[in-house]
Amino acid sequence: MDGRKKNSTNNINLTYLNNFCGISHTLAMIGGRWKINILIYLLRDQKLRFGEIRNKLEGISERMLIKCLKELENDGLINKIIYDQYPRKVEYELTDLGSSLEEIITLMDKWGESKM
Repeated sequence: MDGRKKNSTNNINLTYLNNFCGISHTLAMIGGRWKINILIYLLRDQKLRFGEIRNKLEGISERMLIKCLKELENDGLINKIIYDQYPRKVEYELTDLGSSLEEIITLMDKWGESKM
């Protein structure tokens, strides 16, 4: 939970929207400053290591990147691949569910560029 009171009107409304409104549910999964960018880089590059993602996201803290990656993984949009080697190698890739966002992300990009 994000610090909201369980029975607050805001939390009840947010829960309702996330459970019964497709747009709200989608935005809850990919919204925010960093998640959509992580998805875009993974769509383009297929697999990326933690450091590669961090280098592409100028201004993100390591803590925030870990949080975003964990949320994307928990939502089933990305896979974390841990290789059994030393030094440890970890890569991230889109799941089929994450890849299914490609058309939506492309349309959002085109719409945004037309409004700039």
